[in-house]
Amino acid sequence: MLRFAIRLTHDPSAAEDLVQETLLKAWRSFHQFRDGTNARAWVYRILVNAFYGEGRKTRGAAATAQLEDQFPAGANSAMIERLEIKQALDSLPLEHRTVLLLGVVEGFSCREVSEILSVPIGTVMSRLSRARRSLCEKLAPERSVAAAARGQRDN
Repeated sequence: MLRFAIRLTHDPSAAEDLVQETLLKAWRSFHQFRDGTNARAWVYRILVNAFYGEGRKTRGAAATAQLEDQFPAGANSAMIERLEIKQALDSLPLEHRTVLLLGVVEGFSCREVSEILSVPIGTVMSRLSRARRSLCEKLAPERSVAAAARGQRDN
């Protein structure tokens, strides 16, 4: 949960507060949990609601730093690659980033992501597709240009 919260807030301290708030809300509303349902998805739902409820959306978008400023002296290629991936992920719209993190990183199914976010499953699938496409374009722009050129030639 903390890893997901850090990705949402872009601030480890705010993420810790968000997780703590989530667990407190889950504890207080445990009587509403239905046996036989996915407890993990239920807690993530509380986390997402707490995130949006506190207005952290605007704070997270303003916290994205430039990639060049994040390179420590002597950074190796693996570290640079991780930073590029982080920047590409952070540059996605919040709705796309949230779906991608829940589905790919946290391992929830599209149905579970749909329940966590309270959106139709088709919306989850389209956001996931757009997020993946956008990440590919950001991480391999030369491939995107070549694919677009091929698509124009085919028309």
